[in-house]
Amino acid sequence: MGFTIGQVILVTILAYLQRLDFETTQIVPMNYMFWSCIVGAILGDFQMGLVVGATIQLMSLGVAALGGSSAPDYAVSAMISTAVAIGTGKGMAAGLALGVPVGMLCIQLDVLLKILNSFITNKAHELANNRQYRKMRMLIPVMTALMPLESAVPVFIAVLFGKTVVNSILNLMPTWFTVGLNVAGGMLPAVGMAMLLSYMPLKKYGYWLLVGFALSAYLRMPVLGVALIGVAGAIPTFMNYSNKTNQTSAAASATGLTQEDMEDE
Repeated sequence: MGFTIGQVILVTILAYLQRLDFETTQIVPMNYMFWSCIVGAILGDFQMGLVVGATIQLMSLGVAALGGSSAPDYAVSAMISTAVAIGTGKGMAAGLALGVPVGMLCIQLDVLLKILNSFITNKAHELANNRQYRKMRMLIPVMTALMPLESAVPVFIAVLFGKTVVNSILNLMPTWFTVGLNVAGGMLPAVGMAMLLSYMPLKKYGYWLLVGFALSAYLRMPVLGVALIGVAGAIPTFMNYSNKTNQTSAAASATGLTQEDMEDE
């Protein structure tokens, strides 16, 4: 897409490090905007990386791979979407048109790698049972090195060979479809926010949501200002909860009951 070999290599290494961090250190595991901004900086358009990353970040709210399940690779979506948006010059809609589907397809790669991981884990158990500890220690890091390929390979292919494919797809797309992509790109963050809100105690604290919406929509207050007001409102709520907990513990100590007994009562 008009990128240099150096840029392609750097973006691929970044994708590898992102997945390695996700599987091991988890310094910034779910911060997709962070990775897309770096891709934008490498490819010469930091602002596009910020915009695309923020959109992907909102899309991913409320989505988690629980219990060993697989979820779309939003980090891959963010990095590919940023690269396509910058490389084609056709904006975020073009990036999302390729990046989001590839992120969904990464679910299949994740499943395959987890199957392979199960095989290697069983082999490591077998070596441990046979007291072949040296071989076991050499085998265990194999998946640590292989798992990041789930992100690095799709990003490398998309960034290096994606221009012809993307341009062909975009030229075949009618105007109404590309407009629809822009509309969908605006709606998906709202869907992610709604999914996140479904896990929150809105019946008890929903009025704070209205306060934040009014401050942002009608008073045009920056997000940081709204967040600071939220923190100010959360502090007395937390203190009241802590006081109630302490009173309950004191009452339990005075009566000889445990905290679990008081909760049962």
